[in-house]
Amino acid sequence: MRVFHFSEEPYPNAWTPDAESLRITLPNSECDPKTAADLYHRYLDEWQLADELGFDIMVNEHHETATCLTASCHIILAILARITKRARLLALGVPLANRSDPQRVAEELSMIDVISRGRFEMGFVKGVPFEPPVANINPARMMDRLWEAHDFILKAMSTHTGPFNWEGDHYHYRNVNIWPRPWQQPHPPVWITASSIGSAKAIAERGHVLATFLIGYKTRELFDSYRAVYQATHGTMPGPDRFAYLALAGVGNTSAEGIARATEVKRYLDTTGIVYEPFRSPPGYAPVADNVRVMRAIANGQSARMVPTKTGEMIDVTKNFTTEKAMDAGLVFAGTPNEVYEQIVDFDQYAGGIGNLLLMLQGGALSHEDTADSMTLFAKHVLPRLKEYAANRPQTADAAE
Repeated sequence: MRVFHFSEEPYPNAWTPDAESLRITLPNSECDPKTAADLYHRYLDEWQLADELGFDIMVNEHHETATCLTASCHIILAILARITKRARLLALGVPLANRSDPQRVAEELSMIDVISRGRFEMGFVKGVPFEPPVANINPARMMDRLWEAHDFILKAMSTHTGPFNWEGDHYHYRNVNIWPRPWQQPHPPVWITASSIGSAKAIAERGHVLATFLIGYKTRELFDSYRAVYQATHGTMPGPDRFAYLALAGVGNTSAEGIARATEVKRYLDTTGIVYEPFRSPPGYAPVADNVRVMRAIANGQSARMVPTKTGEMIDVTKNFTTEKAMDAGLVFAGTPNEVYEQIVDFDQYAGGIGNLLLMLQGGALSHEDTADSMTLFAKHVLPRLKEYAANRPQTADAAE
């Protein structure tokens, strides 16, 4: 089991409890460049610490928001490719549907792979619903754009015989011949995120790593759908290395300390959706069935944001959603090193085997000192046990049966 350290590089100085929006419309006068510079250096120090402790590293990006200072995965990863020594470097992700020039994306990702000498893994994402207006694109065609850009980038990375042209529905190129070509052949490993069965099946057909973010005990349903399609397509069952799950985490010397740290990290969940209402759900972004489900829930006086526990109890994330409830839903792992280890193993067995665990060990205003201590406790007392556990678990998907 590989464990990736992740932070969204938040700028909590601009967060207020009564903010109408932390995305898109929040004036950048709220951003002090000196404070931002200090935060960038601090977060880079923590990723460098992750490398030294034995973690791999994950980076994502968001735009026009105080919840995430990473406006480009590529810039941060290019820095990390030079200053880290051993960690695998994962971009999860690159919002391909929002990009107007996938040729430039292919070049930049290849550069990162070469600078890191082959430690790079590229993850492509649809992106959040708030950002199509920032990219000035039609949200109804985002998945079509993503898959075409995906196909183009893989072809550009794996073609070494000189220029080719590309005539697609969304992108047109007369002369594609990227330099440098990637270190890893034919291209770096590909990850795709999914939160629906349809997307999981599309990823399985291509054999890429399926990553799910903060969906808790819905994960097994997506993983099982992937397994069925992968076996039908490729003739064998996928191993745990094809699956990834992202959760929040806090580790302490006591249960109370670990939960307190996780509670601060959980401010990510409390703030990420604070966005001016016209940008929350653009027409065409979500499938019709999802919109129907949400509208029916609202019409029946129910919350549209419910998550299940392992036992099937539904929790409303909009009402008194404590850290303890988030732990019950599999969104947070928290406590002492032994408690965190047991929580992760229990979730892994339910999901049928996860080869890649993505942990947000920093969030909100959690200090550098608390973040570093939480990371160190995990690296010393949890990570070795997880690797031993993963090396000896049955390579089957029926652990939860």
